[in-house]
Amino acid sequence: MSAPYDVLITGGTLVDGTGAPPRRADVGIRDGRVTEVSEGAADAGAPAADVLDATGLVVTPGFVDLHSHADFTVIDAPEAEACLRQGVTTLVTGNCGMSPFPAHEGPYREFGLFADAVDAARPAVNIAPLVGHGALRAAVLGQERRPAEPAELARMRELLAEAAGQGAFGLSTGLIYAPGSFAGAEEVVALATEAARHGLLYATHMRDEGDRLVEAVEEAVAAARASGVRLQISHLKAMGPANHGKVATALAMIDQAVADGFDVACDVYPYTASSTTLTSRLPGWALDGGVPALLERLADPATRERVLADLRPAVGRTFLPEGVVIASLPPGPYESRVGDSIADIARDTGVEPAAAVLDVLAAHRAQVEIVNHAMAERDVDAVLRHPASAVASDGWVLRAPGPGHPHPRSFGTFARVLGRYVREREVVTLAEAVRKMTSLPASRLGLADRGTVAPGQVADLAVLDPGAVADLATFADPWQYAEGVRHVLVGGVPALRDGRVTEERRGRALRRLVGSAPSLSA
Repeated sequence: MSAPYDVLITGGTLVDGTGAPPRRADVGIRDGRVTEVSEGAADAGAPAADVLDATGLVVTPGFVDLHSHADFTVIDAPEAEACLRQGVTTLVTGNCGMSPFPAHEGPYREFGLFADAVDAARPAVNIAPLVGHGALRAAVLGQERRPAEPAELARMRELLAEAAGQGAFGLSTGLIYAPGSFAGAEEVVALATEAARHGLLYATHMRDEGDRLVEAVEEAVAAARASGVRLQISHLKAMGPANHGKVATALAMIDQAVADGFDVACDVYPYTASSTTLTSRLPGWALDGGVPALLERLADPATRERVLADLRPAVGRTFLPEGVVIASLPPGPYESRVGDSIADIARDTGVEPAAAVLDVLAAHRAQVEIVNHAMAERDVDAVLRHPASAVASDGWVLRAPGPGHPHPRSFGTFARVLGRYVREREVVTLAEAVRKMTSLPASRLGLADRGTVAPGQVADLAVLDPGAVADLATFADPWQYAEGVRHVLVGGVPALRDGRVTEERRGRALRRLVGSAPSLSA
C-alpha cells in the first residue's frame, strides 16, 4: 500500500494565508497539492513518504512577491536562493513598465518565447509575468518623446492582446521612466481598457511619488474609473521630507475608489529607501531618443546647462544628494564610488550635486543604478497597516554575492516584515502579515490555487521560525541572505530543506488561463 502523502508536515502552527488566527495543524501533500489540513493528519493512514517536523515552527503558504524585476535575472540565476531563504515561491515580473517582451529583436519577441525560456532554465520559484508598457511603446514607437499615432496605439493594443492570449497576467506602466513617461493619460487609458477587456491586472509605478504624488494617484484612479481595469498602485510611498505624510491622502483616495465600486489596491516594501536608475532624476525631455540622445545632450554645454537648470529645483526636496547612493555602474572614472552618495562625490570633485549627477551619468554611459534614501518610516507603517496593501520587494537580485551595492530588499523584504514589523514593532499581526504576502497578492493576479493552505491548493509552502526569522542584509552590507526560514516547498517538493537549498527546482512560468477573469492554469 502506498503512503497517503508524498510529504507530511507535522506539529506546526498553521497560518493559512486567509488572515485567520494561527492554529495547530498538520499538512498532507500528494501530487504537488495539499490534500489534507487537520490536527492529527499523521494518524490518517500509512506513514508519509517524507515527513517534515514543524514542531515549534509556523507553516504558511509560499510568499507571492507582487512586484519583482527578476525577469531580467532569473535565466542566469534560476536557483533564486535569495527568494527561497525568505519563503518566496512566486515572483510577479514585468513591473514598472519594463518587461523583456515584446521586442523587435532579441530572444523574446513575444510572451510565449520568454515563458518557454524561463521553463527551460528550471527556476526554483514560479514566475508570473506582466507586460510592460515601456516595452510595448519601444516595440512600436522606439524611444521617441511624442504621442502615439492612432495606428501605433492600435498596434500596442494588439501586442498587449497577444500577450494576454498567451497567458500574461497583466499590464504595467512606469510613468517616470522613458519611454513610458512620454505617454499621456489617454494612451494609458486606452491600454488599461484593453487590459480590462482581457481581465488583466494593471500595475502602475505612478508618474510622481513626490511633490505631485496626489495628482499621480488621481491619474491612476482615473484610468481605472475610465477603463474598469483592476488597479494596483506599485510600492506606494512619498519621497522627500516635504511630502512625508501624503500617503494618508493617497490611501484615502484608494478607499474612496473602492467605495465607488472600483478594484484598487497597492503594495509596499518595508524600507525607507527606494532603488532606481539615476536617469530617473532627469527631466523627461532629456531622454527623448534614449540613451544615445541623452549622452549627446550632456556633451553639448548649452544643452547640459538646460538639464542642470531643470534638475536644480528638486535638490533638497525630492532629490536629496546625501541620500542618493551609487548602487552599481559599469567600469569608468567613478567605479570606485559605488556605495558613496552624490553629496560625497560632489564634495570631493568640487561641483554642485546636480552637476555631479550629470558627470557620473556622462562618464558611465547613463548606466547608473542608485539607492535613494528619501522616505519616512511612519509612511511605511501607514501603508503596511492598510488592509488593501500587499508586501512586495521591487527587487531583482536572486543570488549572493555579486557586484555593486544593491538595495537590501532583494534579500530581506519578507523576512524583514516578519521580524521587524511583526515581532519587534507589532505594526501588523503575524496572520495579517502572512495574508499580505500570500492570499492578497495571489488574489490580485487571480492565482486562485495559490496563496492559502487548504485541500486542493498547490503545495507552495514555507516553514519558518517566528522567533528567529530576520533580514540580515543592510544598506551598508547588502549581500546577506535572510535567516529563520527552515523549509520551502514548491509544487510539493522541498526546494529549501533544513535551511539548505536542494537540487529540486520545480518552479515554472505561470500562464494565466484565457477566457475568464481572473483565473489560473493548473
